Amino acid sequence: MRSIWRTLDGALLRDIGLVCLADGVVGLSYGAISVGGGLQLWVPVVLSLLVFAGASQFLFVGIVAAGGSPIAATIAGLLVNTRHVAFGLALSDVIGNGWRRLPGSHLMTDENVAFALGQDELRQKRAAYWACGIGIFVCWNLGVLIGAAAGSVITDTDVFGLDAAFPAVLLALVLPALRDRSTRKAAAVGVVVALVATPFLPAGLPVLFALVGLLFYRAEKPALESVG
Repeated sequence: MRSIWRTLDGALLRDIGLVCLADGVVGLSYGAISVGGGLQLWVPVVLSLLVFAGASQFLFVGIVAAGGSPIAATIAGLLVNTRHVAFGLALSDVIGNGWRRLPGSHLMTDENVAFALGQDELRQKRAAYWACGIGIFVCWNLGVLIGAAAGSVITDTDVFGLDAAFPAVLLALVLPALRDRSTRKAAAVGVVVALVATPFLPAGLPVLFALVGLLFYRAEKPALESVG
C-alpha cells in the first residue's frame, strides 16, 4: 500500500478521495432507499459486499421493491454490467496476474477504470486503479451500512440531496477535459444518445449507448518541434 501512495501525486489522490467520498454518500442513499422500500437491513449490505456495482444494486432493489421477480432483477443487473467485459479487456495488464485477478475484477468500477486509463505509465495505472478501487469499496460499504441503519428515519433521500452528490463530483472532475474540442464533441454526442435512450431503457444501459460518442473523438496530434 505504501508504494501506491508514493506513486500517485497529491492532486490525483485528492481527486480519488473526492470520488470515494461521493460514492460513500451515494451508498448511504442506496442503503436508506433499500430499507425504506421494505427490504431487510442485511439485503443491501450483502449485495454491496458481494455484487459491488452501484447501478446494478439500485436496479435490483428497485425491481424487487416494486414487486418484480428477483430473477428478473438479477438478469437486469447483469445486463447493466456488461460494460465491465470491455473494461476487463482494456485493463488486463493493469489488474495483474495470479491471485490479483479475482479481487481486481471485483473492485472494478467506472471510477477506478477512468482513473487508471487517465495515467501514462503502467505503474501509475495500477496504483490509481487499486487506490481508487479499495477506497470506493470501503466508503461504499460503510455508506450502505449507515444508510441502511438509518433507513427507517431517512425514507426520502431526495430531500437531503444525497442523490446529487456523486454526479456533482464527477462533473467537477471531467470539466477540465472538456477544454479539448474533440472531447467536447464526443461528450455532446454521448449525452444526446443517453438522454434519448433513458426513457426507453433500464438504468445503466443509456450509459453504454453513450459510448457511441467515442466514434466522434479524434485525438489531437502533438505539434512537431522545429529543429534549429
